[in-house]
Amino acid sequence: MEHWNVLLVSHVIAALFVLVIGPFQILRRRRDRIHRTMGYLWVAAMYYVCVSSFWIVTAGHFSWLHGLSAFTIVTVTLGLVSAIRRNIPSHLGNMIGSYIGIAVAFVFAVAVPGRAIPQLLAEDPGTAAYVAALVVLSVLVTFVSLKRGGRAGTAAPSKERTLSHFLRV
Repeated sequence: MEHWNVLLVSHVIAALFVLVIGPFQILRRRRDRIHRTMGYLWVAAMYYVCVSSFWIVTAGHFSWLHGLSAFTIVTVTLGLVSAIRRNIPSHLGNMIGSYIGIAVAFVFAVAVPGRAIPQLLAEDPGTAAYVAALVVLSVLVTFVSLKRGGRAGTAAPSKERTLSHFLRV
């Protein structure tokens, strides 16, 4: 069995983080602070998953998953650039495509016998469930704190400030 080292564990945790954040990003309202912040977290974790994969090899050889990682680095970058340029259809296509790519890689990593995750699931399902629950919890805490952070300490603008804003034209 592939030994579980810091690189492999951090890779798996970041990949799970990406898998959990993805549906939040795809299904919720767009173009707000929460979407942008969660998106930056998702992009950072996605880059980490892709780049770290190049140090995770079987018998010293790359697999098709490494090609998928290289392709995903390109699509995530195109999606990020598209968002910055306000090209929403391109942003949406690249990010959803990147999410589908990591979902395929996850299915392969979990379903193929002999890989580290199926062996962990067979040998220590409690640890696997614990890590998955922590990842889901961390995403939920991040989302809720971002959602509540927008409300805390913000007072409604006074009529005077609103009027002065319009008079500054």
